[in-house]
Amino acid sequence: MSVSTGGGVKAEPNVVPMIDVMLVLLIIFMVVTPAIAAGFTAEPPSGINLKSHPEADEDQVLGIDKFGNYFLNKQQIPNPELGQRLQAIYSVRTIDQILYVKADKNLEYGRILEAMDIAAKNGVRMVGAITDQVPGTVSTVEGDEAKNP
Repeated sequence: MSVSTGGGVKAEPNVVPMIDVMLVLLIIFMVVTPAIAAGFTAEPPSGINLKSHPEADEDQVLGIDKFGNYFLNKQQIPNPELGQRLQAIYSVRTIDQILYVKADKNLEYGRILEAMDIAAKNGVRMVGAITDQVPGTVSTVEGDEAKNP
């Protein structure tokens, strides 16, 4: 034990702030690591306040059933022909190059991405997803006539 009366500078490191930072980083990594390891799972969106948008004659709707079969405007088409059909439709359009996609909720998301990739390579500039009103809910959008009891 030494007693000093002088006002000299002590060369002792202050480790408390370093320990605080290390504990915060440890907590962050403990929370983030399981989320990264588990992967990303997505459930298709469900809508409650959906405004009714009736399909116009010029709207192109791509349906994908639970088996991955394609339906263009409610007509089943062979899967390999999707690109050719979309190219024929969108090559002559100068505006409204939108494709609406309505897929089964139990379909793998990768299958939907494949269809969207084919569409993007064949003239489609924008893809919109279609969903239905959640059963048993009522739209609260003012002026919306399509209310589900």
